[in-house]
Amino acid sequence: MPHKHAQILLIFIVIGVMLGITSGWMFGSTMVSVAWLGKLFLTTLKMLIVPLIISAIVTGVSSLGDIRKLGRIGSITIGYYIITTGIAVFIGLIFVNIIQPGSNLQFTTASIPDYIAEKENIGFIQIIESLITPNLVKSASETDLLPIIVFSIFFSAALTTLGQKGERAIELFSAINEVMMKLVVWVMYFAPIGIFALVASRLGEAGGGEAFWLEIQAVGLYVLTVLSGLATHILVLGLILTLIAKRHISYFINVTRALFTAFGTASSTATLPLTMECVRENGVDDRAVEFTLPLGSTVNMDGTALYEAAAVMFIAQAYGIEMSVTQQVIIFITATLAAIGAAGIPEAGLVTMVIVLNAVHLPLEGIGLILAVDWFLDRFRTATNVWGDSVGAAVVDRYLVKPS
Repeated sequence: MPHKHAQILLIFIVIGVMLGITSGWMFGSTMVSVAWLGKLFLTTLKMLIVPLIISAIVTGVSSLGDIRKLGRIGSITIGYYIITTGIAVFIGLIFVNIIQPGSNLQFTTASIPDYIAEKENIGFIQIIESLITPNLVKSASETDLLPIIVFSIFFSAALTTLGQKGERAIELFSAINEVMMKLVVWVMYFAPIGIFALVASRLGEAGGGEAFWLEIQAVGLYVLTVLSGLATHILVLGLILTLIAKRHISYFINVTRALFTAFGTASSTATLPLTMECVRENGVDDRAVEFTLPLGSTVNMDGTALYEAAAVMFIAQAYGIEMSVTQQVIIFITATLAAIGAAGIPEAGLVTMVIVLNAVHLPLEGIGLILAVDWFLDRFRTATNVWGDSVGAAVVDRYLVKPS
């Protein structure tokens, strides 16, 4: 996308977010009528994801040339994801211990949605099993991206061993990748309308400004805790960007379109096409973009990890259950690992939170305490996830061996 068009689009996206908040706040449930526009925009983005991920990973991995270089870029990428996710969880635990949002809280436990209750027995074995699928078409139809990413990595690695035949196939995937990025640019011209509709309709579903404000007041300290932690982690990621990746504020500015889109869609997966475009515009090597961002949109969930740690501690405080240092270490480990299994879809953090609650033997019903404001916080943690992915691409780019 031309730089001038990108700047204008950013302005309109910001206006769309502001109008969505204002309209949803003032007109309440009336704004549910525009939900179809947001759903259409979100569905269109999701339509692009599977072919984009496959073509991007095949192009990115094969462009490494010597397949042994995949080990280097892979180890840097995974190392970054694990370290930053751990930092996010640590920040969440610090803030929740200082603010104590659940202490002396008067509450009535809400019912648990079926899609959360049915995950009560999920564990890390199930997450590992989710890396492989017997049916790629079924996984694609359900936007189950982890097995698609794993297959794409091995598929592209095999292509590099086929000589001239493999090169012809790689050229095809490279062309498909360019076509998909062109489609992304076309779709993003409709982003301001789609994001406006998503934000306005979701606030309308919450009952408008007055109803939502009452929900916020009921768990205000919890909301403050999560938002403070996320803001701190965003700054930490900024330091990593400056000190390690040697990038500056212009990088953040150029990614802002993706961050606002993440806020509107509440899905790092749906935002992936735009994230890739914005990071490319920052001059990041295509190899870093095409490998780290598809993988990051699925397994790098800094915001989700921080949120889960804070939420579990909040639930313990609300029930008057003291969490020992050992139990908080368990929360740290399980929240870090569970975030990797959180698919980049709206409210996935609620599902994987079941793992963390089970690990420290807290009642699953405690999730009912945070349901009313989860959709709101989901948007901020998704934006944090996307920012973490973007910084990760810059870090990997910093340590790539550039072609001479």
